[in-house]
Amino acid sequence: MNMQQKRQKGFTLIEIAIVLVIIGLLLGGVLKGQELINTARVRALNNTVDGITAAWFSFQDRYRAFPGDYLDARSVATLADSAGVGVPGGDGNGIVGNIATESGRVWTHLEAGGYITGGYDGVPVAATEYGCSPFTCPDNGFGSGMNLNYGNMVQTGANNAHELITGRGIPVGVLAELDRKVDDGSPDSGLMQLGTGGVGWTAAEEGLCIANIAGNNEYAVLTPSDNCAAVFRNF
Repeated sequence: MNMQQKRQKGFTLIEIAIVLVIIGLLLGGVLKGQELINTARVRALNNTVDGITAAWFSFQDRYRAFPGDYLDARSVATLADSAGVGVPGGDGNGIVGNIATESGRVWTHLEAGGYITGGYDGVPVAATEYGCSPFTCPDNGFGSGMNLNYGNMVQTGANNAHELITGRGIPVGVLAELDRKVDDGSPDSGLMQLGTGGVGWTAAEEGLCIANIAGNNEYAVLTPSDNCAAVFRNF
């Protein structure tokens, strides 16, 4: 009797197999859920960048000037605010950020023109700012504002150009997937690259987002950081 009771206390191979199958299904569901979340984040960031790009070129086509840099913005009726007062302009030299106020005014000009919404305050933004307030710049979806300026914040050390800094706080996996989707998949080449450290996002934090694998720089997805940033140069 005692021997029979002892035998009944263990699990059979079938029971163990069933438990393993259930665990596998649960893990599969969790991984699939994470994949869906990551895909949604990539799509949302891509849509934000596409929307800003379209707004930038639409403004330029209509006013023959860059938003933020537009010298005559205050005198143009279509750029008047809700009180009928024109938004402040830039210096009109064809470069956004030549004076400190222009980067913040990119968004007030685009909003006044009806290309974006957000109630932006036009506060000056540093050229290398990765932590722009969402009250001043469009939210990247990860709690940080996006900064559009004339500079060189990419890995390749290219010539200065107008570029969109995505802002910090983006998981490296999101940037890696987006780069594969819209560019060449590399953090140090193409029109989308990993950013370089600046205001609000340090060089040390940048280093956690990139890894050298077999002599090639790659997004550090094997040791993922949730605080990365990219730069787009399609402006």
